[in-house]
Amino acid sequence: MTQIRVSELAIYPVKSLAQLSMDQLLVERTGFAFDRRWMVVDEDGLMITQRKKARMCLIQPQLYDKGLRLQALDMPDLNVFCASDSPRRSVTIWDDSCMVLDCGDEAGAWLSRFLDIKCRLVFFPEDEVRQVDPVYAQPGDRTAFSDGFPILLISQASLDDLNRRLARPVAMRRFRPNLVVSGCEPFAEDHWKQIRIGSIIFRIVKPCSRCVIPNIDPDTAEKSAEPTRTLSRFRLQDKKILFGQNVIAESQGELECGMPVEIIKST
Repeated sequence: MTQIRVSELAIYPVKSLAQLSMDQLLVERTGFAFDRRWMVVDEDGLMITQRKKARMCLIQPQLYDKGLRLQALDMPDLNVFCASDSPRRSVTIWDDSCMVLDCGDEAGAWLSRFLDIKCRLVFFPEDEVRQVDPVYAQPGDRTAFSDGFPILLISQASLDDLNRRLARPVAMRRFRPNLVVSGCEPFAEDHWKQIRIGSIIFRIVKPCSRCVIPNIDPDTAEKSAEPTRTLSRFRLQDKKILFGQNVIAESQGELECGMPVEIIKST
C-alpha cells in the first residue's frame, strides 16, 4: 500500500500575491507561519484580491529576517518592515473587521503604481484575534487574512484527475493550497476528518468552495473559463464548486516535505 506523504508546502505571505514554496515550515496558532499576514487594501480599508486585480499574481513575495520583500517585472525590489508601533487602522476582510498595522507610504506607493489603484499594505499583528467561523471551528481557532480558514489541503491525485479532463492541464498553484499530499486516490481528502503529520493533528472541517481565481494564469494574469467550467461538470454541489479541503491545526509544530500522513478519522 502506498504511503500518503506531504509533497508540497506553500504559503502566501501577502493575500492574493504569488505563492512561496517551502521545504519546511512552522505551524502556528493562525496556521502556517507568515501565511497571509499581509494584505492589500483600498483607501477605505477594504481588501483587494485577484478577483478585482488579477495582476496581483505577478508580484512575488519573499521573506527575510522576518521582513518582506516584493518583486515584480519592471519594478524595483521593495523591502517592507512593519514595526509593532506602526500606525493602526481598521480594515475589512469579508464580514470581519480587524485592527492592523499600516506598512507605510513607500509600500502603498509601490503597490499603487503596479496595480494602478490607490492602495495600502497592512500587516496582521500578533495581538489581533480573528476567530474562524464557529459553525465549523472551535473557540480559539484563529486565522489571519485567509478567506476564512487557516490551511487549505489538496491531494495531487485530485489535481491529476482534473487535468485528465482538461484540454490544457493547470498547475496546482492555481488553487493556492498550503498543503499538498500524494499517495492517495483522487478526492480521498473529501472523506478525511482528522489526520496526523508528525506530532500535529489536523481537523478537516469544510470543503473549499472555489471562486474565479483558479481561472487566472499565475504566470500571465490572463483569465479564461477553465478550470472552473470543467470542475462544474463533476464537482458542483449545492451550486458551489468544491475542490480541496479547509483544515485547522490542533497544535503547533514543524512540517516538512516528505513527512508521512496518517488518516486518523474518515467517513
